[in-house]
Amino acid sequence: MNNVLMGGKFIGSDAEFSFYETIGGGAGASSRYPGASGIQTHMTNTRNTPVESLERSFPLTVNSYGLRRDSGGNGKNRGGDGIIREFAIRSQIKCTILSGHRKCGPDGILGGKPGKAGRNLLIRNGVTTELPARAMFDLEPGDILRIETPGGGGWGEPD
Repeated sequence: MNNVLMGGKFIGSDAEFSFYETIGGGAGASSRYPGASGIQTHMTNTRNTPVESLERSFPLTVNSYGLRRDSGGNGKNRGGDGIIREFAIRSQIKCTILSGHRKCGPDGILGGKPGKAGRNLLIRNGVTTELPARAMFDLEPGDILRIETPGGGGWGEPD
C-alpha cells in the first residue's frame, strides 16, 4: 500500500481541502506471466487521480507521474515496475504517508529476485530527506514530495 493524504487551506482562502490517494506499484510475477506494472495490487475500488483533476482541484502541481523503470525483480518472469509520483506543493499542507516495503522490496519466488523497495522523499530547499514508511509532517510552498513505489518480485531463476 502506498497511501498519501494531504489537507490544508486553499491559497488565499479559509476554505479547506483534503485529498487521499493510493498510488499503485508493481505486481509480482507468476509462473506463466511477468508482473503487471503500475497497478493497484490486492485492492478494489481504487484508481489513480488524473493529473489535470489534481492540479485543478488542489494547491499542488504534479511534476512527474510514470513508471519506475527497472524496479521489478529479475527472474524467468520479471516483476512489474512501480510508479513515481512527484508533487510540487503550493500552500501549507499537512501530509500523512502510510506505505510499506520501504526497507526491503517484495520477495521473488523460486529463485526470482525481489523488487526494489519503495522510497518516500521530501525535497526542501534543494535538500532531499528520506521519509519513513509511515509519517505525518507539514509541507510548505516550494516543497516537493516524491513517492517511488516498490516493484513486484520476480518468478523463477533468471535465464
